[in-house]
Amino acid sequence: MVRSLLIVTALVETGAGAALLLSPSLVAALLLGASLDAPAALVVARVAGAALLSLGAACWLARDRETGPAARGLVAAILLYNCAAIVVLANAAAAARLVGVLMWPAIALHAVLAIWCIGSVRSGR
Repeated sequence: MVRSLLIVTALVETGAGAALLLSPSLVAALLLGASLDAPAALVVARVAGAALLSLGAACWLARDRETGPAARGLVAAILLYNCAAIVVLANAAAAARLVGVLMWPAIALHAVLAIWCIGSVRSGR
């Protein structure tokens, strides 16, 4: 269960990270329905992309280490990230009215991954 979670997370977050690094404006348009006009916004988006690439790499490299404190810590970190992503994206949609075509699918994906993390943590006890 953990191995599959780590592989899926690695693929999803590496893809999102690469997209943010290469074309942050396109990602913002698809996710938020808005552009990133300020140069500072582009820099922050690219740093977020690098962070997602790092998360993807950590998940990929840990995929064969399903047990132990490091694996539990990584799954807990992924759970924290997914919960935070849900809150931030839902707030952007509800409060700021920033909704692109990928907003609700992204929220749903993070919710599924969060539930999967919870199931992985519970089954590992």
